[in-house]
Amino acid sequence: MTTRVACLGDSLTRAQLSVDYLDLLERRRPPGDVRLARFGVNGDFAHNLSQRLDAVVADPPDVVTVLIGTNDARASLAGYPVERAMKRKQLPERPSAGWFQQCLGAVVERLQTQTDATIALLSLPVLGQQLDGTAARASQTYSRMIAEVATTTKVTYLPLHERQTEELRQADPPPIPYRDPPPTASVSVLVRRTLLRRSLDTISRRRGLVLTTDHIHQNSLGAALAAEVIDTWIPPRSA
Repeated sequence: MTTRVACLGDSLTRAQLSVDYLDLLERRRPPGDVRLARFGVNGDFAHNLSQRLDAVVADPPDVVTVLIGTNDARASLAGYPVERAMKRKQLPERPSAGWFQQCLGAVVERLQTQTDATIALLSLPVLGQQLDGTAARASQTYSRMIAEVATTTKVTYLPLHERQTEELRQADPPPIPYRDPPPTASVSVLVRRTLLRRSLDTISRRRGLVLTTDHIHQNSLGAALAAEVIDTWIPPRSA
């Protein structure tokens, strides 16, 4: 019996700038085992996701995965253009840790009350690749918040951050400092992919990055780890 899976998130789920973890997830399953629906919007914060659940609850899936919070975590870093992000994403208040948890909790609550879906919250991919760096610590902090929301709301927590941390420790990558990509970076990646026909993995390799193309968006390995943690969790359906 086919399991209908709705994957909610931001640009990592939209997969214009990242390798597509939904595609990798589908490849890991037997043909026809899952039917995936993508609900990813570039640049979204947890608040934005909480405002666009109508399409999910209108046709309730069997399973929901939520991968959100990378932009909330980025907004906590010095130098992040918070005011520009607030205007672009129409945020009613300044991003903060407490508001993030509140919005994520609201997402889970609506899914629980208006669907019968089994829900899982993924922790965040590691920001950057210096595990002792400020960006990586921010993604760890927000991942802990996700774990707290999962515990409070009694849904599953999927340890993507922990899995990526393990991978980075084993790889022992060069200490490349984290830089938040400027707005033009997205256009640059799209140009390289479409016009120059360079793969995201080529871009990643040339920059010396292990899991990402730009410290944020995922290459094949980073996306494969997301697919892995979801694949090992998706509950079987009875016929």
